[in-house]
Amino acid sequence: MIILDSSFKNSTDKDIIRSRHQVWSNPWHFLGFGFGSGLSKFAPGTFGTLAAIPVYLLLVQLPWLWYGILTLLALLVGIHICQVTSDDLGVHDFSGIVWDEFVGLWITMFLIPFEWQWLLLGFIFFRFFDIIKPWPINYLDKYAKGGFGIMIDDVLAGIYAWFCLFMVVKYYS
Repeated sequence: MIILDSSFKNSTDKDIIRSRHQVWSNPWHFLGFGFGSGLSKFAPGTFGTLAAIPVYLLLVQLPWLWYGILTLLALLVGIHICQVTSDDLGVHDFSGIVWDEFVGLWITMFLIPFEWQWLLLGFIFFRFFDIIKPWPINYLDKYAKGGFGIMIDDVLAGIYAWFCLFMVVKYYS
């Protein structure tokens, strides 16, 4: 089990204490914690989504097929990343595990033309759906377990956000 620092206590992660060293020294945890962005004491999911933007800026330069393949690969590997990190923490879907936010944002931005206003709107849509968790996201968030359970709610939030963003882009472009 990872020892986490007490500043990470919240209603769902009350008894966890975290060591930053473990996040920086274990490659699975480093990825699971979104290159360290999940260590944020405030809104780690939002900071994780922000940390996904530089990688998105690289992905968006690729042909759409490669963008899609790499996002799918990040999703599949992300199931393992989240599973290992969650198992080591001893807590399902710990708030500092933000790899799922990375993938969710990349799904949100898939096939959307790169313009800063679309990125900002995609960020807002994704965070909105990730936070409110409409059906079936809320159901899967509650009942799906393991790495798949950690990833699936953000994948669906990304799909919901993508659809909304796609409609806005289509209407305004």
